[in-house]
Amino acid sequence: MDLPKLDAIDARVLGSLIEKELTTPAYYPLSLNALVNACNQSNNRDPVMSLGEPEVNRALDKLRDRKLAVVISGGENKVFKFRHKATETLELTGPEIALLCVLLLRGPQTPGELRGRTERMHAFADPADVVATLGRLADRPAPLVALQLKQPGTKEARYVELLSGTVESKPVESAPVVRHLSSDTQRMQQLEEDNKSLRADLGKLRADFDAFRKKFE
Repeated sequence: MDLPKLDAIDARVLGSLIEKELTTPAYYPLSLNALVNACNQSNNRDPVMSLGEPEVNRALDKLRDRKLAVVISGGENKVFKFRHKATETLELTGPEIALLCVLLLRGPQTPGELRGRTERMHAFADPADVVATLGRLADRPAPLVALQLKQPGTKEARYVELLSGTVESKPVESAPVVRHLSSDTQRMQQLEEDNKSLRADLGKLRADFDAFRKKFE
């Protein structure tokens, strides 16, 4: 299946629909006004946008053409509401749609960031669970995510969604290996680090004391 290519506004609209379904189901599907407000939230969005109804409407038309959204008649009050179809069209599981949602709304992120930011949508057991789910999304015939090369000034590589056409970084060929340390091993490592720090501090104190003593010799 060929992936639908989305621009930044399409991605924001789709991500907002998914988020509201998972976090506030009582108020879902969304009216156009509610969807515009969701797209323009200042929290949980990167970048923050200021979209109007015409822009959101155009994005909805494109998403509907790609079978990623549908409009629902409002019945007697004639208010149309909208919901996404990404789960069905892209054949995603609950954990997968949660990760894709946050990537659509906030751009490239590390597994740790994704775990924290998907908490209200799906509770991942640990970072390894996140990486395993990302791996399934990346290993599909038409990958939905890729792992970026580590960027200058960053400690970890980040994952990026591939539905939008804004990906500039080249993906690496394989996901990182997550190694789990026992609590005893972690404690030993921490003790070794603390011991090194104490030895360094002690050495500095001795040097300062020797310099001070020589002033009176």
